[in-house]
Amino acid sequence: MRGFTFLKGEKMKAIIFGILAMAATVVASNILVEYPLPGVLADWLTYGAFTYPVAFLVTDLTNRARGAGAARIVVLAGFALAVVLSLILADTRIAIASGTAFLIAQMLDVTIFDKLRQATWWKAPLVSSGIGSAVDTALFFSVAFAGTGLPWDTWALGDFTAKVIMALTCLAPFRLLMAVVTPRLNAEPAQG
Repeated sequence: MRGFTFLKGEKMKAIIFGILAMAATVVASNILVEYPLPGVLADWLTYGAFTYPVAFLVTDLTNRARGAGAARIVVLAGFALAVVLSLILADTRIAIASGTAFLIAQMLDVTIFDKLRQATWWKAPLVSSGIGSAVDTALFFSVAFAGTGLPWDTWALGDFTAKVIMALTCLAPFRLLMAVVTPRLNAEPAQG
């Protein structure tokens, strides 16, 4: 398949953590998105707004450490595991919306990050996460909540704002973790 670098043995073991982190992040977010914050924030934010941006951190760290092919493997394997678990643990409509939005937004994130990987260290994760978050938010909230009578449009606006804040906040751990993952794992360029 174009754009994929298939990994075996030790290399695959190195990204297992990313796959599990991705799945856990998505499942937790799919459950937490059903719970609005208390008080005046109830019409603007759900708890899922604070967990989901970690998925972009996982993708971007994998992309930086292993390249776009490995990041795509983490996205797809994490996606598959998360969809199965979400269908069991979360509302079906939310699981479907999440799967659709996640796959499109994360693959977009991988592509944008890979194109910007040679830029200043913060540009690739910030731009790719920002654009991915916008696409994810629009797709997820319209599919999951349109026609339900819930305040999904304000939830989407609040969610996107939280994602932007989290993307900025995740720059610090990204920079710190770059020093840990990059020397151990050499980036493999994307194919295609």
